[in-house]
Amino acid sequence: MEAIISVKNLKKSYKNHEVLRGVNFEVKKGGVFALLGSNGAGKTTTINILATLAKANGGQASICGYDCFTEQNNVKRSISLTGQYATVDGLLTGRENLILIGRLKKIKNPAKKADELLTKFNLTESGNKLASTYSGGMKRRLDIAMSLIGDPDVIFLDEPTTGLDPQNRLAMWELIKEMAVTGTTIFLTTQYLEEAEALANYIAILHEGEIAAEGTPGDLKEMLPSGMIKLTFSGGDTLNKARLELTGYRVANFDEATTSISVLTEGTVDELTTILIKLKEAGIEVLKFEQLTPTLEDAFFAIIGYEKEGNE
Repeated sequence: MEAIISVKNLKKSYKNHEVLRGVNFEVKKGGVFALLGSNGAGKTTTINILATLAKANGGQASICGYDCFTEQNNVKRSISLTGQYATVDGLLTGRENLILIGRLKKIKNPAKKADELLTKFNLTESGNKLASTYSGGMKRRLDIAMSLIGDPDVIFLDEPTTGLDPQNRLAMWELIKEMAVTGTTIFLTTQYLEEAEALANYIAILHEGEIAAEGTPGDLKEMLPSGMIKLTFSGGDTLNKARLELTGYRVANFDEATTSISVLTEGTVDELTTILIKLKEAGIEVLKFEQLTPTLEDAFFAIIGYEKEGNE
C-alpha cells in the first residue's frame, strides 16, 4: 500500500541542540500510526514539521504526495492537527466553535456539519453552552470534532488524552478507533504506552533523534528475549541487594512499591536456575517467582535502553 506520509532523513536543530538527526519512516493510508518516545525525544517537533508549523534543517517529508516544504498549502488542506491542549474558544458555544471552523474551511452548510459532529461526539445537549463551562473531557472531544471538519486525509493527534481521567481516556480511545475505521489516517503521539498498544496498527520509537525500532505492537514485543521473570522480595534492603546481584542481566522493571524486579531472559531452564541459585548463594530469599509475557512497555524500555522504575 502506498505511503500517505513519507519522511526521509529528517533533521532539526535548535542552536547547538540536535533534536532530529535523520528520521526515517512511512505511514500507510488508514489506521493508526503511533510515534513514541521519551519526553523531549522530538515527537512534537516531528509533527510540527509535517504540519508545516516548523522548518526542518534537512531531509524530505511529504503528505498525500505533497512536499511539506514546497507545497505547504496543499499539505494544510490535507491534514488537521489537534495539539496537547484543547484550543476551543471558551467565549463561544460548542456549536459556534464548530461552525466557525466550518466557515474558515469554506465547507458547505457548516451549521449542519456542526450538528452532525455534536451528535457523533455526544455533545448535543451541551452544544449551546459556552465551551468555557465544558469539562476537560468534553473540551477534548470538541477539539477533535473540530479537527474532522473538512474531512482531512490525515489527523495528527499530539497526546490527545493528556490530563483526562481514566473514564474519559477510554472514551477517547473509542472515538479514535471509530475515526480510523472510516479510512482516515491517524498519526498519534502519546506518553501512555498502553494507549499505543490498544490503538496503533504500527508504531515507530523515536530515540536520540532517530527511529530506534518500528513495527506492529507484536513485532516490537517479539524483539525481546523469549522469557521474562518477576522476582518479589521481602523488603527494600533485600530488593537492592538483589539488584546488585543481578548486574549483567537485563532488568526490565525495578519496582520499589511491590519490592519486585523483572528480568529479561532467553527463557531457558538453565538460565532461570542460574539466577535463582545466584540469589540463594548470596543469602537473598525470593518470596515469589512469576513468568511474565512482555508488554509493549517492556519492549519500549528495552529498545531505548532504560530501566522502568516503579515509582515513576
